[in-house]
This record gives sequence, C-alpha cells and structure tokens, in this order.
Amino acid sequence: MTDTTEKAALGAAAGAAAAPVPAPAPRRARLWHGATPWLFLLAPLALLIVFTYAPIANMVAYSFTDWDGVSPELRYTGAENYAELFTRSELFEVFWVSGYYLAASVVQIVAALYFATILSFNVRFRNFFKGVLFFPYLINGVAIGFVFLYFFQDGGTLDSVLSLFGVETDRAWLGTPTSANTSLAAVSVWRYLGLNFVLFLGAIQSIPGELYEAAELDGANRWHQFRHIIAPGIKPVLSLTVILSISGSLSVFEIPYIMTGGATGTETFVIQTVKLAFQFNKTGLASAAAVVLLLIVLAVTWVQRRLAPDDKVDLV
Repeated sequence: MTDTTEKAALGAAAGAAAAPVPAPAPRRARLWHGATPWLFLLAPLALLIVFTYAPIANMVAYSFTDWDGVSPELRYTGAENYAELFTRSELFEVFWVSGYYLAASVVQIVAALYFATILSFNVRFRNFFKGVLFFPYLINGVAIGFVFLYFFQDGGTLDSVLSLFGVETDRAWLGTPTSANTSLAAVSVWRYLGLNFVLFLGAIQSIPGELYEAAELDGANRWHQFRHIIAPGIKPVLSLTVILSISGSLSVFEIPYIMTGGATGTETFVIQTVKLAFQFNKTGLASAAAVVLLLIVLAVTWVQRRLAPDDKVDLV
C-alpha cells in the first residue's frame, strides 16, 4: 500500500514537472494593463485641471498685480494687494454677516437629521415627503431669489399669510440688517435642507437592518436606536455636512446678491469681492480677497478634521 502511494506521488510530481510553464506576458501588454486606469481618468483629470486648478493658478497670479480686468498689461505689485486687504478692516467686517448663515446651518443640519431619521423608518407617504424636502434643492438659485424677493416685500406673500391669522405687520422684512439677514438665512435653510437630508438618509439606510431588529428585541425605542446605532453610523457624513455648512456660510453669494445686492447690511465677503472686480475694476485686489477666502476655508476644514477625525465606526 505504501509503495503504491509513493509511486503515485512520484508520478504526479513528474507530471507537474513536465507540464509547460506559462510564459510571462509581454512587456507591452503589462504596460498597457497598468495604463488602462489612467486612460479612464484622463478626461475627468483634464476637465479638473482646465476648469479648476488652472483658474486657481491664474487667480493667485493676478493677486500679485494691479490688473483692472480690462487692460492687456499686468504690472507686478508684489504683496501690496494683501497688505491693503489686511490693513482695511472694513473688508473683513462683512464676515459678521456669515454668522447668520452659520447659525442657520445649525438649524438646517438638525432639521435634516430629524427628517432623515423619521423617514428612514416605515412611515406613511414617506416617498412623498422625501420629494417635498429635496425639491427646493433642484430649483435654480436665481429663481429662488426672485420668488422670495416678492415673498418678503411689503404687502407681499408673507404679510398676506400673516393677515389671514390676524397678524398685522408693517415690518419691512428686508429693510433692516437684522431682519434682512435673518430672512436671507431662512431662505438658505429652505433651499439647502434637501441636500443634507439626502446625505443623512443615504447614510442611515446604509446601516444594516439586522442592528435595528436586534435593538427592538432588546427593548430599545427609537431614541435608543438613534443614539447608539444611527448617530455613530453617520458620523463621517455628519462631519462632511459640517464642513460644507461652514464653507458655505463663509462663501454665501447667490441669494443675498439677487434679493438685496448686498444692501441693508447683507453684503457678504463674496459679494464684496465681486464688486471689487467688476464694479471698481480692482481685479488684482479681488483676486487677493478670493485667495484669502480659499485659505480661510481650507484652514477651517483642517481644524475641523483635526478636532473630529473620521474614525472608522464598527457597529457590529
């Protein structure tokens, strides 16, 4: 029995040794195989470079000149634009307006998280409510600005609705800095609530359903499920929405520009930058302001990532 086994093993080894060894793939084929992913990335990388990085490089270059946006000649001025920018405090006072939008972002995130949590469970007409919440984000920002311009005007839609409930008001909703900025911030909440809602809803629905079933068997209610399952599971998405909200609060432009044009104390840093470039023909100074805003957003993002890193969460 042993001799037979040894002969079989020797025969198998001899057959394996006699089997032809596959030849290595040609060098050209290996190179082509390694270059295939880059071929798929060629088009998006080209678009990213042409429409993102190249304009940023030009903006940085313009920030060291006194270009007026029209003249074909550029005169290098060094860091004069940055010196003027940091010595004129009124250019940075507009950042106080961003505080309204930052406070509105907190309301927006809380509301989006609440609706996403509620509609992630089995609720009647939940698909209808999902569409209602996400629909404002699909509307063009210019159209939203004009709609709410008539909504907040004297004797407009808001005053008419309040009069139906017996509330008479002669308030100019866009007439004072506080009421105007509060109104504009409320419009931004209405518009961007759907984006955060979809992000939260997708993150919640990616959590395995077995966790909810196990929690219900253990007697956990909805609050316990949110606290111990949903909140840890959506931490990376929550961190992303915080970054988007902070950067968006610092770079608000569309809605206040359409509704007030920056008047009544509603001018933001971006509106001010646009006016410097196209109204006062100080493209070099405006480019320096844009570079500073970019650096501020990057710094805030870096600090936020350091304070709340995206640690991997294991819910199982």
